[in-house]
Amino acid sequence: AQTRLDTVLAQEIEARQHVDFTRRTLQSYIGQSPGVLATLDPARLARGPALSDSLEDLINAAANRSPEIASLKARVEAMAPRVQATADATIAGLEKSLQRQVDKGRLSEEDRDAVLGRVSGTERIADLADCDLVIESVVEDLATKKALFLELDHAVKAGAILATNTSTLPVIEMAVETGRADRFCGIHFFNPAPAMSLVEVVRPLTASDETIAQAKQFAADCGKNPVEVADRAGFIVNALLFPYLNNAVRMLENGTASRDDIDTAMKGGCNFPMGPLALLDLVGLDTSVAILDALYDEFRDPNYSTVPLLRRMVSAGHLGRKSGRGFYDYQR
Repeated sequence: AQTRLDTVLAQEIEARQHVDFTRRTLQSYIGQSPGVLATLDPARLARGPALSDSLEDLINAAANRSPEIASLKARVEAMAPRVQATADATIAGLEKSLQRQVDKGRLSEEDRDAVLGRVSGTERIADLADCDLVIESVVEDLATKKALFLELDHAVKAGAILATNTSTLPVIEMAVETGRADRFCGIHFFNPAPAMSLVEVVRPLTASDETIAQAKQFAADCGKNPVEVADRAGFIVNALLFPYLNNAVRMLENGTASRDDIDTAMKGGCNFPMGPLALLDLVGLDTSVAILDALYDEFRDPNYSTVPLLRRMVSAGHLGRKSGRGFYDYQR
């Protein structure tokens, strides 16, 4: 009788853990909307996949129970598909980049092959289970990042560091979504990462000294110059850079000067390698709006309030180099 009671209790504990994990995960996916989650029947949900199953199975179980969550699931999948072809395309891009370095005599064929031998691509989060450090670099959207870190925390071994490459979002809000807030930090590489030497190591309130030291050592081992910064919107560089970029768009919108003259003036007058409007195209106009919105939400400084022209360009799909059109046309 005691053995049977222990078995029933174990099943009940597992069911409760499953419900709690699924609830927390879906809450992140639907932008903290507990009203939708209240429609889920825990007893029926608990008879779904076991804790050891993938997040996809957990979400599917909930989606089968709730049309609203099924709709959300479809939207999330459309926004950020995770397929092997995308991973393979990323590695193919890396191979082309390395080959250009070989062709220019900056890299030997042996070193190119050695780099490629250290890189692999996967569509499965479970393949990251034994990693010591996992750095996220998905779309600059807090809800999306939170959902991913819930999944990573479930899949990656205890003791591993989870890090975000966010350029401005609050690191602490992602850290507390996991069960390892002390092993969580920001490791922000700058674009293009192979050419830019700086890495911002962002310390949320929960991070241990050991975590920050290991993150800085990792950046140094990559040949970068790490700087430590507190977890405040924009960190160092973007908090200083984006008022300048935003005001350049405001100047263009007001007709003070043309696009080409604004960029030429800042290159010639300040010895910048790139003008502000060309730089916005490189960063991505959608990413730039997300950064400005995060800065404004935290500081309420008018310099961080996104200029209407910039927001309209994003609505039109003119996102810069990645879409083929921004302040400049890259389709020619």
